[in-house]
Amino acid sequence: MTEIQLVHQLSRRVRIVAPVLKRDPEKALLVEILLRKHDAVRKVRVVAELGSVAVHFDPRRMPAQNLLRLLETVIGNIGRAPRRKVAALQECGAVTEVNVAVEGMTCASCAALIQLALGRDSRVRSASVNFASETANIVGALDRAEVERLVESLGYVARPMDTLAQRRQVIEREHVRLAEARRRALWAGALFLPVMAIGMAMPRSWSWKLAELALTTPIVLGAGRGFFDRALKLARRRTANMDTLIALGAGAAYGHSVVSLVARRHHLYFEAAAGIVAFVLLGRWLEERAKGKAGDAIRKLIDLQPPTATLLRDGVETVVPVDEVVVGDTVIVRPGERIPVDGVVSGGLSTVDESLVTGESMPVVKDVGARLVGGCINGTGLLRVEVTAVGADTVLAGIVRMVDHAQAAKLPVQRMADRVSAVFVPGVVAVAGATFVSWLLGGRGLGAALDSAVSVLLIACPCALGLATPTAIMAATGQAARRGLYIRDGAALESAARLSVLIFDKTGTITEGRPTVTRFELSPGWAADEVLALVAAAEAGSEHHLGRALADYVRSRNLLPLKADSFQAVPGQGVRATIGGRDVVVGNARLLGACGVETAAVETAMEQMAAEGATPVAVAVDGRMAALFAVADRPREGAAAAIRALHDLGVKTMMVTGDVEAAARHVAALVGIESVVAGASPARKLEIVEELRALGERVGMIGDGINDAPALAAAEVGFAVGSGTDIAMDSAQVTVVGGDIAKVAEMVGLSRRTMRIIGQNLVWALGYNTFAIPGAALGRLNPMVASTAMALSSVSVVANSLRLQKGG
Repeated sequence: MTEIQLVHQLSRRVRIVAPVLKRDPEKALLVEILLRKHDAVRKVRVVAELGSVAVHFDPRRMPAQNLLRLLETVIGNIGRAPRRKVAALQECGAVTEVNVAVEGMTCASCAALIQLALGRDSRVRSASVNFASETANIVGALDRAEVERLVESLGYVARPMDTLAQRRQVIEREHVRLAEARRRALWAGALFLPVMAIGMAMPRSWSWKLAELALTTPIVLGAGRGFFDRALKLARRRTANMDTLIALGAGAAYGHSVVSLVARRHHLYFEAAAGIVAFVLLGRWLEERAKGKAGDAIRKLIDLQPPTATLLRDGVETVVPVDEVVVGDTVIVRPGERIPVDGVVSGGLSTVDESLVTGESMPVVKDVGARLVGGCINGTGLLRVEVTAVGADTVLAGIVRMVDHAQAAKLPVQRMADRVSAVFVPGVVAVAGATFVSWLLGGRGLGAALDSAVSVLLIACPCALGLATPTAIMAATGQAARRGLYIRDGAALESAARLSVLIFDKTGTITEGRPTVTRFELSPGWAADEVLALVAAAEAGSEHHLGRALADYVRSRNLLPLKADSFQAVPGQGVRATIGGRDVVVGNARLLGACGVETAAVETAMEQMAAEGATPVAVAVDGRMAALFAVADRPREGAAAAIRALHDLGVKTMMVTGDVEAAARHVAALVGIESVVAGASPARKLEIVEELRALGERVGMIGDGINDAPALAAAEVGFAVGSGTDIAMDSAQVTVVGGDIAKVAEMVGLSRRTMRIIGQNLVWALGYNTFAIPGAALGRLNPMVASTAMALSSVSVVANSLRLQKGG
């Protein structure tokens, strides 16, 4: 076996990282060949520079666990690497990633408690719990049921959130919880007002004091019962959170007042007990509302998938929940309806609004055989669709998962807040106890001591501290998603704010990615149709923009298609193929030279093409020059403005491309980039990123294909230009939908605003507690004021984060 790490697992795709492939890239091809021999494996993509292996497979023929064992065996036999890590994993099962929604968290210390408890389990590699998004991400050798049991043993509820339908159920429960929080807050507030009035009047009559007891009891033991229930559960586990502080504060004030009433003493604190519960409930209702607004973006994405689908079976149409649709089913999509799942048109003709994934507002014509993405809107025709992906495997689910991960991420700046929150509650209880004892020893009486101790318990709530970073991340990633920037890694927000250099690929990034053949020159002794047919066969399997341009050009000539016997893409240089026993090379001069082809006769023509801004592509057949193409691709609309915007932000720009020098400099001059490196292979792009980082630069990289994958992964922030289903590109932290590179400048600006907001939140939260705790300990704040201030501090932090949802 070898050391591998499971990075991503869906029902039809698995991606792992195997360091042995980085150390010995020549073995990557062998891994791909061995995996392709299995019938269940449909597609294999190996990026040796990243040590990455992505496998698309048929789960009906090979379950995911069997595939993981196959990957371990294949890579292990090739790499002959140490087996300690794999052996350890085999003992406890395959490593998987589980994401759940967590219900019942009331403050940041709840999240810290759950994360600590999960982390103590030997089967858990990593656990991250986010209070603001109310989610938990666990990587380890546990299945979902085991994760749910662990969370529920702590007194919380874990809910699955793999499919969009499950996410929708979670959101519906959030609405129910918000309505319940509102009801409790208003009920407690209505009862508290007469309690406060009686307390302020300080009547001597015992009937009024009994009225206070009658009004306070349903507030503390009714509306506030949840505080005591959760505090008791945590006490049994010898731990505590903010509910513990509230239960102690309200319980102490209420208990002291009841005892004093029975003993017929006049110093009662019913209004304090009622006020604590009422104000905390009011604060939590307002906090829940604000947190809900921060999550609006992901809710809107989830709403793009219709909850039902019209299923066609045996000629009968049936409306079923979308989660009941399986791969291979046929669904009917009527005019104006949203497409429920990913699929291929098997009947009908229509136009589809695909702006969700392409950023383009113009509808796209869809005929038989065309691919469809769930969540897009059908036009005026009726479509019959064969389902190719459901549930977590759909493109829309991938987008939601990407935003989810970003919103649940913890930035490095949050680590301090997490550490503080983890020790805050025990520390506050100790300070409150010391305050109580100090006041008693000072001879100020039990009532004053109790007031000060309860105020300390309440004013020191760490909720504002726990919300400072995650609410800003939620708001920022939601705003980014609305702008067509899908962030896979929340840490990219922090990194993007500090970028000093941004490296651009050329073709498909700065340019439109739709190059066309502008010139075709045939070498003496060759027939045009013969050469073009060979070129078409060689480029049939290519995914590169230039290859597609050549294929389109040949297709327009209506030639008889040929089929390649073998095909090899050479990243950054071109392709090699064997067609009918003939060796065909299509690419740049460097590739032809490496294949022993003499290119001196066409060098002048190639230089002229490049000077005109076109990319020269040479063709050699059986070792001899056969033809030369000029392929031109114009810059994207707004590319020059995007570069200027980055310069205005103080970010230097650089073009690093595999294209020839003259063509690269021509395009760079058009958009305003001065620094250009041409003829760069994927390895050279990676080297440039590493060299700049070694010089102390904060480097970002933006590209659009597998050629750019190593550099995208090595950069502090990788931006992938996405279109269609490319939106889930693995190597980049940020996907730019629709190819609008101006969005990168927007991302940098948004990141800087986000970091400023987080800084303001942390200063407020820490400063608030720093100044408020001594004031409460010295008796300057009574419990009602303390509970009100505590609630407002959390709301103010969330409200400040919501400013990120505004444009600009």
